Amino acid sequence: MNISSFRPRLALLAVTLLSACAASNAAPGALGRGEPSGDDPSGVYGDYLVGQFAASQGAADVAATKLLAALADDPSNGVLLRQAFIANLVAGRPEAVRLAVKLPDNAAAQLLLADESARHGEWESAKQRYLSLPNHGISAVLQPLLLAWSDMGAGHVDAALDILRPLTSNPRIGGIYALHAALIADLAGRDADAERFYDMAQKTFAAPNLRFAQILASWQARHGEMEEARRTLDTLREGDSVLSMAVPALEAEIATRPVASAVDGIAEAYLALAASLRQQEADDFSLIILRLALDLRPQMTAARLMMSNMLEDNGQLDNALQILASVPANAPLAGLIDLRRATIEDQLGHTSTAVALLENLAKQFPDRPEPLAQLGDIYRGKSEFNKAITAYDGALARVQDVTARDWVLFYARGICYDRAHQWPKAQADFEHALQLSPDQPYVLNYLGYSWAEQGTHLAEARKLIEKAVALKPNDGAIIDSLGWVLLRQGDPSGAVHWLERAVEMEPEDPTINGHFGDALWAAGRKLEATYQWRLALALKPEPDEAVKLEAKLKQAGVSTAGLAGDPTSGASGAAPH
Repeated sequence: MNISSFRPRLALLAVTLLSACAASNAAPGALGRGEPSGDDPSGVYGDYLVGQFAASQGAADVAATKLLAALADDPSNGVLLRQAFIANLVAGRPEAVRLAVKLPDNAAAQLLLADESARHGEWESAKQRYLSLPNHGISAVLQPLLLAWSDMGAGHVDAALDILRPLTSNPRIGGIYALHAALIADLAGRDADAERFYDMAQKTFAAPNLRFAQILASWQARHGEMEEARRTLDTLREGDSVLSMAVPALEAEIATRPVASAVDGIAEAYLALAASLRQQEADDFSLIILRLALDLRPQMTAARLMMSNMLEDNGQLDNALQILASVPANAPLAGLIDLRRATIEDQLGHTSTAVALLENLAKQFPDRPEPLAQLGDIYRGKSEFNKAITAYDGALARVQDVTARDWVLFYARGICYDRAHQWPKAQADFEHALQLSPDQPYVLNYLGYSWAEQGTHLAEARKLIEKAVALKPNDGAIIDSLGWVLLRQGDPSGAVHWLERAVEMEPEDPTINGHFGDALWAAGRKLEATYQWRLALALKPEPDEAVKLEAKLKQAGVSTAGLAGDPTSGASGAAPH
């Protein structure tokens, strides 16, 4: 579903749902009677500052505790009330409900209270709160879904379908309304309506995503179309090879209803909205919506996986790991969860834990290459290239039919062969990767640059790099490669042109600066060249590169003593500007 045209509306929802954030940078003086004098933050002021800092660092539970403490000292402060509510909501703490009662004009608070009513079967109360949502922006997209599920919860199936039916014709987002209408009709036993709405949704989505494939396959399996259901799940193998790991477990539970109640349906609506917000890079809002979904349905693995991805992207690795902790080992997506855990553990520096997770996954899924491929990535990142090669060998041995998407395995192994000084094998892997997927700019660049560095196949190297530049015209490393191959071909002026551009793109890259110095020297601009070499040396290159730079400067008669990060020291004349 393409909702890119809704970007302006998202800003409106952001203001509505997170009105607390508008005051998040309020001056401490707004905290009223709790503000101390002097420089020692204590009492309400200190709790406020600690809470703010904790929130900025993603420590939601600490933020919630401290902001509650500050609010206890200054209970009439509206800024503290809103911020304490948001912090407790994000942390998933029960205090959020108590605070929400005091925020009748806050949409996030009303959503939480409506959900509480729904959880207790108080559907009319829930519906009235959902009706209070502002009728604009993405909230206008969400509101009909919540109202329809409220009617469904109250047993008013016709009313629920009447809300959604006219919205299914929307050319941009009709598919989501058709899907939820199908879920409602399915749950109510209205098979004819459900089949019609499922067909509408299936035609809207270009290809089933994970959640839609689960829902559609369940409907098909429960209505005797088992082979069709399996084909639906098999589509997951086509778009993302990692999802292939989940298909057998999904098939084992293929006849289970993914949405078994109206409360589940509300959580499903929140998940859909969070995914839409995620596409618009509105992660702060997505986290709140996902928290609402998990409050209703704590074991909603898809929501936990999405939340973990967002927290990881925001650098909140401990929180990203914690949100996955409660996913049971027998969940259909448990394999994907463990892959995610391994990634996060490695980023946290817990490499042995990550390796153990992946080795265990490789045993659990003996036919799947993904665990060993990820293990290879970890070893490659640690410069343990021989171990990485072994892991990639194992991954490739598990690929039954090599297709275009497998180019990345050959590319990754080729890098390791190169770094392990096994160039013939590296070259073979790069060439195989390009046979599988000819327009991969980084493979084109790596192979072309390697040939240029070796002084072989220069004409072919230039063609590969020029193609990479056409595909990635703003990549400094690829631009550097083009300048380097031109220099190797004896075109110093062309090399200077491209390498100067590369340096502008990557001003702190020692290799690119060193190459620019080489081109300047070849072009006869020797003073500028020595300046560029000194700069490259000051940027702390790899030891072997540093030795080469020092040798060039020595040959040019320039001392490298006392550089220590200052490219102008030791100069035989004023550095050019």
